[in-house]
Amino acid sequence: MRFAIISDIHANKEALDVVLSSIKQLQPDKIVCLGDIVGYGPDPNYCVEVVREIADIVVIGNHDHAALGKTSTYTFNIYAREAADWTARQLTKENFTFLDDLKLTHSLDDILFVHSSPYKPETWGYILSDFEAEWNFEYLQERICFIGHSHLPDEFKDEFSKKRIINVGSIGQPRDEDPRSCYYFYDSEADKGRWIRTEYPHQITAKKIIQAGLPRILADRLAMGR
Repeated sequence: MRFAIISDIHANKEALDVVLSSIKQLQPDKIVCLGDIVGYGPDPNYCVEVVREIADIVVIGNHDHAALGKTSTYTFNIYAREAADWTARQLTKENFTFLDDLKLTHSLDDILFVHSSPYKPETWGYILSDFEAEWNFEYLQERICFIGHSHLPDEFKDEFSKKRIINVGSIGQPRDEDPRSCYYFYDSEADKGRWIRTEYPHQITAKKIIQAGLPRILADRLAMGR
């Protein structure tokens, strides 16, 4: 089975549209979204509605949770907190209900899809190092796990168990100093995958962020990929 795996859209319509155009050319069997559909960006309802339509598997992210009032924004920085509060006020009833029904994880065959980590995904812990990955391997029942959350495309391997944790990167707010959107294409039969980067008109998204009255830093960072 061939999967196109996207994550961390963050209400970025322009990035989502370009990525879906790229995915269409690959003709995957399933499209998977690893959460954080909303937060930071100016088009939360559009992005939720598109994901509702095109994604076969969707799990919830911490910014989605925050917009529902299920996760405290106490640990968010001031800009993320302001964006979460703004997003909560924008969501339609239908999109709120869709997000509210999402689960933290989805397991399919020998693959786990989760926003943050296999270990207590509801605590929204990050996997940024080999040490953190090793800890999570102990709680990973499946052979391979796809995550988002950090916005940093990376792969962690456990040589003993042959398990892998792969961060698919971010569509709407890359943070590896590459402003292009990032998603992952995986062929489970061949057990091979690759990150795919796509250019999108981030200047348009940045202008819309400012026009919405959201913090300017959320607009400026798109051009820097941070």
